[in-house]
Amino acid sequence: MEYTEAIKSKPVVVVEFYANWCPHCRKMMPVMDQIKELLEGNADIYQLDIDLNEKLADVEEITSTPTFIIYKDGKEVWRESGEMEGQFLLDKIQSFL
Repeated sequence: MEYTEAIKSKPVVVVEFYANWCPHCRKMMPVMDQIKELLEGNADIYQLDIDLNEKLADVEEITSTPTFIIYKDGKEVWRESGEMEGQFLLDKIQSFL
């Protein structure tokens, strides 16, 4: 699926840009798994490895990992980088649902 299609796949879509070598990204993996479960059917969540998606990471101006982007109706409404509390991220996503 193309990125532009993916971010419009549901009214609310979350994209995480990560890297396998990034310790903060590895700490966020179980958090993202839990958020995916909690939001199943309500929001689509995509996790993209910047090393496998270099062009897209450049286009989206990803300068650090992990970077989380929330899209509502295909438009970016929130972006934050770094390790964060799962509840904070979940609350932020739910505020757009």
